[in-house]
Amino acid sequence: MALAAKYTEETGTKVDVQTAASGTYETTLKSEMAKSEAPTLFQVNGPVGLNTWMEFTTDLSDTDVYGQLNDQSIALQNEDGKPVAVPYVMETYGIIYNKAILAKYFALPDAAVKSADEITSFDALKAVAEGIQANKDALGVEGAFTSAGFDSSSDWRFKTHLANIPLYYEYKADGIVGQPETIKGSYLDGYQKIFDLYINNSTTEKTLLSGKTIEDANADFALGKAAFYQNGTWAYNDIKGQSVADEDLGMLPIFIGAESEENQGLTTGSENYWVVNSQVSEADQKATKDFLDWVITSETGRTTLTDTMGFVTPFKSFADNKSTNPLVLADAEYTAAGKTAVTWNFTTMPSEEWKNGVGQALLGYAQGTGDWGAVKTAFVDGWASEVALTNQG
Repeated sequence: MALAAKYTEETGTKVDVQTAASGTYETTLKSEMAKSEAPTLFQVNGPVGLNTWMEFTTDLSDTDVYGQLNDQSIALQNEDGKPVAVPYVMETYGIIYNKAILAKYFALPDAAVKSADEITSFDALKAVAEGIQANKDALGVEGAFTSAGFDSSSDWRFKTHLANIPLYYEYKADGIVGQPETIKGSYLDGYQKIFDLYINNSTTEKTLLSGKTIEDANADFALGKAAFYQNGTWAYNDIKGQSVADEDLGMLPIFIGAESEENQGLTTGSENYWVVNSQVSEADQKATKDFLDWVITSETGRTTLTDTMGFVTPFKSFADNKSTNPLVLADAEYTAAGKTAVTWNFTTMPSEEWKNGVGQALLGYAQGTGDWGAVKTAFVDGWASEVALTNQG
C-alpha cells in the first residue's frame, strides 16, 4: 500500500490495493474478480494457479517487467507461447546451518569431515548430523536438527518444500515439464532417508511433532539449540539478532542421495507472479503495465522492494540493489561456484488436499502410527486422483 501511495504521489495516478487475510487469497480473488470493477493486477502462485486464471491473462511481452528479467524463461506462458505471468520475487531454501556449532564439531577428533565444504552429499550430511547428535552435550546443543513440527505453521516445510526434492529429480530424469497426470515416486527412498535424518537427530522426540510450530523451530535455531534448520531466505528475519551471528549463518542444499547431487545448489524459485487482467479496459491494462514498469525501474520502487520488503528480484534493473541477507549471499556463492539450482516443482502439485494427504502420512510415519508405504500411497496414488479430480472439475 505504501508503494502504491508513493506512485500516486510521483505520477498523480491513483492505485487502489486490496489485501486478503492469510490463507484466503484465492477465495478473495474469486470474489473480487466477480465484481464490476475487478482488479486490474493480481498474482498467481505458479503453473497450477495460472491455469485457473488463464482466460484473464494479458500478453506481457511489451513490458519492462518481462524485458528486464535476467532469465526470461522463468516467466509463465500461455498456449501461444506468450509471457503472461512474471515472477517478481525469487526465494531460496535449503538447510540453514550454524557455522559456529559446526566448527566445534569439526574440531572433534572423530569428526566425519573437517569443513562444511565437504558436505556435498547425503552420506556426508548424515555422518555430520549423527555425529552432532551423538556429541550434543559436549557441543552444547539439544539436537542436530530443529524440531520437524507438523503444526499447520510448520508442516509445509515437509509436505511441500521437502517433497519438492524427489519431484525435482523425477522430473529431471523423465524430462517432465509442467504438471504430469501421474508420477512414479522414483526418488521416494531418498525422501525417506532425509526425513529420517531430520526426525532421528532432532531437538524433539518424534511422538511430539504434531504440536510443534514454526516458532519452536525458529527458537531451536535462533537460540543455538540446533545446528541445522530446513527453511529459506525468508527465515532470516525470524532468526537474526539473537544467539546466532550473521557471519555464522550458512545454507546447504537438501541432499537425498541422488546421483550427481554434489553438483546441486540450493532450491530457488517463486510462488509470486504478476498477471494483468485482460478483462478490464485497454486503458486500465496500460495503466497497470505502466505501474509495474515503474515499480521495477524507479529508484523508489527498487529501494522499496529490496530494502523495505527484503525481496530478491529477478530483474536486470536491480543489479545495484544488493541484499545483505546472509542466506541470500549463500545462494549467490553456490551460483558463482557453478552449482545447479534445484527448481521449484512444488508449484505443480495438484492441490492442497494432496499436500495434506502427504503431510498426514508423514506425521503418522514419524509418530509410529503409520508406515512409509502410506507416504508412498499418498504421494503417488494421491497425485493421480487429485489431478483427475481437478481436470474433471
